[in-house]
Amino acid sequence: MLGPAKPRRKFILVSATLSLVACTGWSVGNQFGFAAEIPKLVADIDAQFDAAWEEASVVPSKSATDGEWCRRLYLDLLGRIPTLEELQSFLATRSRDKRTNLVDRLLSEEYAEEFAEHWSMVWLNLLIGRDTNSGNRRWIDRDGLREYLQESFSANKPYDVLAEELITATGNNRPGEEEFNGAVNFLTGKLSDNAVDATVSTSRIFLGMRVECTQCHNHPFNDWKQSQFWQLNAYFRQARPLRRYREGELNSVYLMDEDFLGEGGNSPDDAEVYFEMRNGRLQVAYPVFVDGQALENHSGRISQVNRRQELAKLIVSSEYLSQAVVNRLWRHFLGRGFVTPVDDMGPHNPPVLPDIFASLNEAFVRQSYDLKFLMRTIVLGKPYSLSSIAHRRNAEDDPDTGSPPLFSRFYARPMDAEQLYASLLVATHADRAIQRSDRRDDAQRDWLARFTREFDSNDDQPPTVFEGTIPQTLMLMNGGLMRQATSLREGSFLYQVAKRNNLDAMEMIDRLYLAALARRATKPEKQIAEALYREHNGKMEKVLQDMWWAILNSNEFLFIH
Repeated sequence: MLGPAKPRRKFILVSATLSLVACTGWSVGNQFGFAAEIPKLVADIDAQFDAAWEEASVVPSKSATDGEWCRRLYLDLLGRIPTLEELQSFLATRSRDKRTNLVDRLLSEEYAEEFAEHWSMVWLNLLIGRDTNSGNRRWIDRDGLREYLQESFSANKPYDVLAEELITATGNNRPGEEEFNGAVNFLTGKLSDNAVDATVSTSRIFLGMRVECTQCHNHPFNDWKQSQFWQLNAYFRQARPLRRYREGELNSVYLMDEDFLGEGGNSPDDAEVYFEMRNGRLQVAYPVFVDGQALENHSGRISQVNRRQELAKLIVSSEYLSQAVVNRLWRHFLGRGFVTPVDDMGPHNPPVLPDIFASLNEAFVRQSYDLKFLMRTIVLGKPYSLSSIAHRRNAEDDPDTGSPPLFSRFYARPMDAEQLYASLLVATHADRAIQRSDRRDDAQRDWLARFTREFDSNDDQPPTVFEGTIPQTLMLMNGGLMRQATSLREGSFLYQVAKRNNLDAMEMIDRLYLAALARRATKPEKQIAEALYREHNGKMEKVLQDMWWAILNSNEFLFIH
């Protein structure tokens, strides 16, 4: 067993696992004017972090190794770990600017398709979730929205433009249909029940505010009033999804804006919305934005005022839009936002390190809501470069205990379903071991479906602990993908390593660790391999299979760290 060995990291091949073993339009970078601003901005933010750490008597963790940082960057920007070749190329680079150059490269045209694929999936899950097969979610065409998002991220569409298009979109939701507009899928499944879901989702995603509690009563913990929910809701009342059938089956949904008569049905010139207070009394609401700006023209006639368009103008011109996405992206890359939860911002829940948060917001707006600018600034900063291992002088910087994050170390977090699936394929070449292309495609669809089902979470806050439910554990330990990943069939990574006649046994083991964990095996881990070699009577292929299985099931593989 591996048990007696003391690993040098917090991520270990746990004893139970070891017992089983023994037995990534608009572009980015220098083409735009922000190339000169980023180093200055990063230096300024780093200086603010240094001051904050000193004030809190906290000493940041040491820098992450090049391998750790490289693996982290690929996962966060492209949704997968680096290939062994990509990792070795980076590790072999001697340039002082190697990290900056890699960021530039992953945000360049070279990786544009992968970048767009990853970020379209991130936003697809945020906008509509993973389950779109029940209830009104059948009115959503997942592929249609994904196509729109991929095109948007491929073009590096400014975030304010992206937000406005999603909020105001009209057209058919299905690819191939006349007047197709994939952006409509954000709202097509959210407009029943008086557009309550549309109100809630738009507020949470684009304003960073939770308003659902105020649908029926004033919020108990902040200043949100019940009336404000319905005033925001009134902006969506002209939107109407029209179902289109073919041969008796729902074929597509066409989202349009039409005159809204008002719930009283008296005249579209007033177009009021009513809501019931807790005492049973009815109150009237007209369109008013969250900052108190009222839509002066109450008309529900499209020819006079398009309420969704007016709402989009208010959102993209507000400070809330930039704050919400800066906080969300900081959380994506650093594991925690300046405000937690990310969709519960407001005076009742002020940000940590407010000056740093303000600096990022101001720069993001100044650079025309360029998402790649924001991403590049975050990943080149000192907090992102730190090790995930705490020490005595920053052990209390632990948000899991309820303390506010200081980002004096990198907060490790488990991969999401898509990252884990993609990383397993990159590391193991499991799909390449299936010779027939039709069977390979079927297997990939089945594997991904299982991963997204077993690892799905509707919670908008990222997990910090890999919970390892029984179905998840069984799938990782003995599922179809894992069996294929640890096979010695031609085409698999394990087959390639085992058949490399120019490698000795420990070089083979090192290649496994580099491919999955971006580091070489430690001395204790090599001693385990030697013990397995004796256990398997010198059959190196069996040793490789057992070690590979344990590595892929370890926390160190499953986490972004």
